[in-house]
Amino acid sequence: MKLKRLLGAVVTLCAAIAATSSMAWDNPANRYANAYKQYTDATCPLPADKIEHFVYFSRDRDAIRDHAFLTSERFAGAQIMYVWRQLEPTEGHYDFSSIQSDIDYLAKHGRRLFIQLQDASFSPEYKPVPDYLLKGDYVGGVTAQHTDDGVVEGWVAKRWNAKVQARFAALLAALGKQFDGVVEGINLQETAIGVSKETDASFTPDKYVAALKTNMQAMKAAFPKSTTMLYANFMPGEWLPWEDKGYLRGIYEFGDKIGVGMGAPDLMYKKKGQLNHALAMMHEGKFSVPLGIAVQDGNYVGETGSTNIVTKRTNLVPSLHAFAQDFLKVSYMFWVNQEPYFKEDVLPCFSARKG
Repeated sequence: MKLKRLLGAVVTLCAAIAATSSMAWDNPANRYANAYKQYTDATCPLPADKIEHFVYFSRDRDAIRDHAFLTSERFAGAQIMYVWRQLEPTEGHYDFSSIQSDIDYLAKHGRRLFIQLQDASFSPEYKPVPDYLLKGDYVGGVTAQHTDDGVVEGWVAKRWNAKVQARFAALLAALGKQFDGVVEGINLQETAIGVSKETDASFTPDKYVAALKTNMQAMKAAFPKSTTMLYANFMPGEWLPWEDKGYLRGIYEFGDKIGVGMGAPDLMYKKKGQLNHALAMMHEGKFSVPLGIAVQDGNYVGETGSTNIVTKRTNLVPSLHAFAQDFLKVSYMFWVNQEPYFKEDVLPCFSARKG
């Protein structure tokens, strides 16, 4: 009996210790899992703010013509994506006529342009760099992006190749010479890429970090007046908070040091991946540079990249705005022109005057 009671006591003690340890340990990956809940009561119309709101049209330039956002004083302008291969048809020869045309049109309506420069694609059929980079001394110029299952899902310029970097810097310099101080800003595409040492022998995470910093410096040198921004969301070779190599954090710190704003695509405030990467960087850091967040395809229904039309839904625009304003403290928001969400959810919420 004594032995049974002793064994019972030991079991009870072990269970108590385990329970206490479980309660005492907070999983750092879940630290912001419920942060969004304090913003779910936000309503429309949106309160006055100091955020610069832009409508993101991706590469659909024509869609800005006679668009409803032009009648809302809450929107500062349009963010449009321009592809490297279209801006530099042949080596060293540039065609910026599309950018100038969009600037002129927006200016007639008292709006400004924010350039997004594309050097990566999410289509296996589309290489976003000039043809001359695909041959010669540029080692192919681009490399394939792969899914976790090894399927090619697009292409990205070899940002870590010194010769490709030099050509990209030349493009930025030419753009800055014509448009610095004319456009509201320019941003580079997201840092997340589906590339590894296994898929491209010339790639390493450390080379990639250094290359991003080189491109950031080139952008800032070319655009000392207009806002400059890098979309830094995920970095190859690390996964936060468990595999922290300092890559993403270092990029955010470097941007603040040289005066390049930091941003990210996809305002997904319930997704652990986004919360532990870009959103955590913005929330935890103290920045002197502007921060920006994009609400992209699918985000209006809490997804990434979704094109499905959800007819019965909760309007997430008020909570997205409140989260970005209070939790992230952004200076810029880029709202994708995705229908029916933009017309039915976004525009009605922007009926109030800007503060």
